[in-house]
Amino acid sequence: MAAGKSVGLVLLAAYVFYDSFGAALILIPAGIFYMRDCIADLSEKKEREFLGQFKDSIQAVAAGLKAGYSVENAIRGAGRDIEPLYGPDKRICREFSLMTRQLDMNMSTGAVLDEFAGRTGQEDVENFVNVFAAAKKSGGDSIAIIRNAVQLISDRIDTEKEIRTMIASQKLEFDIMCVVPFAIILYMKATFGEFLGALYGNAAGVCVMTVCLLLYVAAYRTGRKIIRIEV
Repeated sequence: MAAGKSVGLVLLAAYVFYDSFGAALILIPAGIFYMRDCIADLSEKKEREFLGQFKDSIQAVAAGLKAGYSVENAIRGAGRDIEPLYGPDKRICREFSLMTRQLDMNMSTGAVLDEFAGRTGQEDVENFVNVFAAAKKSGGDSIAIIRNAVQLISDRIDTEKEIRTMIASQKLEFDIMCVVPFAIILYMKATFGEFLGALYGNAAGVCVMTVCLLLYVAAYRTGRKIIRIEV
């Protein structure tokens, strides 16, 4: 999907700015950068989706601990609880299914959670595992410590979700503004072709359109940095 969007954008830019699809060859680097952005956006979307699933799963673990289950049984119970919500094919359900099998093979809970954190590479998962390890070593009320950690992690995930909801309209505006330059030039090519004719087929026109394209790329990169907010 990312490759297809990149090819389409490169061909569109070549036609709009140079009136020649052959110019797409010199725009290949820009297409590669755009494809990387698309892949990064898709990966970020999947990670946010997983974080929402992880929040529900650790809340199910906390509920099991509150009900008096051991940590091992709370993990098993959380896996059963979240499967009807997301389906067995979802990433979080596969992870809990794997952890349950590992626990059934008498692996220690700490080792199981460490492998879980290593597979996901998520900061929130690592924080949860670190709190669990610290609670086990402290010898105190580990269940209360884990429940407090679950609450803090859940609140952080909810806060990030609220922030992303607040800036969703700005992201939509950014996407629209990215399309506007192409739409304007295409409209003028269709209605006032002679007016834009001086910008194509000559060295001066190529230089002007190249400068415009570079300004557009710079504005696009700046806009992406502005709307990317880390919590």
